[in-house]
Amino acid sequence: MRVLRVFNRQKSRSVNVALLRQVAKHLLEKSRARHDYELAVHLIDATEMANINETFLGHSGSTDVITFDHKESAENEGLRGELFISVDDAVTQAHEFKQTWPSEIVRYVAHGVLHLEGYDDLQPAARRRMKREENKLVKDLSRQFDLGKLARVKDVSGYK
Repeated sequence: MRVLRVFNRQKSRSVNVALLRQVAKHLLEKSRARHDYELAVHLIDATEMANINETFLGHSGSTDVITFDHKESAENEGLRGELFISVDDAVTQAHEFKQTWPSEIVRYVAHGVLHLEGYDDLQPAARRRMKREENKLVKDLSRQFDLGKLARVKDVSGYK
């Protein structure tokens, strides 16, 4: 089964959801679970992220991305999960790291998929390994897609 859903539940930035879906699909098709995945990507604001972070992880405040793995057992092949991405945090971190917010969102999708593949970032060595893989994925995706077009420009005339 191959199911990918992208939901834009935030209003701080206009996002080209169709392009983000293409980017995520490309990433999934190159992942270990390329033949079997079910993923939902939720673009949310910092307030909703803070609520999710506190409710499910017991942490206060917002964060960039939270991954929920819904796979029933380790033996199951494929990926089953949800990614919650704070667009507000992407904008803040993009400024901090001198990146664009669309490339930060793509980084968070890659990060979440890596978690669903079993990567861990709790220990320093594992974090470095995961970061190297994340950087490779983002670099590949930026070659395949114009990530700047994820920032959908609103047409002031009312026409698209």
